[in-house]
Amino acid sequence: MDKDSKPSIPVEEYPVRWARVRQMMERENLDLLIAYADDRAVFGAAHARWLANFPVHFEPVCVVLLHDRAPIMLCGPETREYALLASHIADVRILREFCHANEDYLHSTIQSLAEIVAEAIPHASRIKRIGLAARGLMGADVLASFEGSFQQAEWIDVENAICEVRAQKSPAELAVIRYAYRIAEAGLAAALGAIRVGVTEREIAAEVDSAMRRVGAEGTGIDTIVASGPNTRPILARSTFRAIRADELVLLTIAPRYEGYHSAIGRPVLVGHPGHEIRNAVNVAWRAQEACFKAMQPGVEGRSVEAVGRRVVDEAGLGRHFLYSGIHSVGVIEFEPPIFGPSSRSVFKPNMVISCDIPLFDTPWGGLRMEDGFVITETGAERINHTPYLLEH
Repeated sequence: MDKDSKPSIPVEEYPVRWARVRQMMERENLDLLIAYADDRAVFGAAHARWLANFPVHFEPVCVVLLHDRAPIMLCGPETREYALLASHIADVRILREFCHANEDYLHSTIQSLAEIVAEAIPHASRIKRIGLAARGLMGADVLASFEGSFQQAEWIDVENAICEVRAQKSPAELAVIRYAYRIAEAGLAAALGAIRVGVTEREIAAEVDSAMRRVGAEGTGIDTIVASGPNTRPILARSTFRAIRADELVLLTIAPRYEGYHSAIGRPVLVGHPGHEIRNAVNVAWRAQEACFKAMQPGVEGRSVEAVGRRVVDEAGLGRHFLYSGIHSVGVIEFEPPIFGPSSRSVFKPNMVISCDIPLFDTPWGGLRMEDGFVITETGAERINHTPYLLEH
């Protein structure tokens, strides 16, 4: 696929998103909303990417949404020109709280949050309720400065509310995510071509990342995981210089980021004959994944679907190794809310993108995950990737 035919989010979609957020602001009786973002790879950039298509780098940013005017982006002094070039927000201001303490910017106009809002909103002193998204990512000093700028206001955590707004994907988003899964499949094919006895985990991971970059990945939602033998035991393995050995398990977790959106495919690969326990665990995860797929329906609580997978694993005697909530949404975060664990009451809705992840970890022989992507439809679910469950080498 050439670069001109790759899917992307059209610029016309962003004002629609702003309008949807403003509807949420009306419901929550918010006077303004501030969405923080930074460049932490897994989840930091989510709000800026969804609201402005801005890939945050080096300095944090905030998007400020008001009821009756265009959004404002607040950034550091080294980000402003890049933000004007790359984002879909025309009003970009340098925020004093984001300036570097030991740097001087003699030709920049630098303002505090209170000064910027006072310019943008008549009677800013009357602001009573401010929504704040990604509060948990903010540094203590920045948060204290923000809250001190509007001491008369009540600050409302709207992280989950924003995630709910973006949970059901547009046609353009679905096209982008589908292509992200194609990228993941290219990475998986590269891994299978590289896995052999004597090759290190990092060498295989390098082949995966290179293949995904060539077909359009801009990075990864989580670092590519290639783990072998005892390195497969933890949930979050890291690829090392360990060489693949005969008759063992290799765990792959491949999660590229494309146009700000993610995908995730997880598979165990059997090198030679690693033994009956491992092969049985692969078959159990396979059955659990298929059972969850068949149970996916719009209007049902996601936890009821996850419970189907847990039941399959429990009946096989491996329930204590199902260590985390196995079903979650996918979007501008690789595992974004809603997450459909046993305590969640969130409901599947059409055009949600769901990752179904069957985890079996912390076993005597290691661990594995079986992970695929699905789109919730009007009548059930559609599988996005078509990856064989049993991969042998």
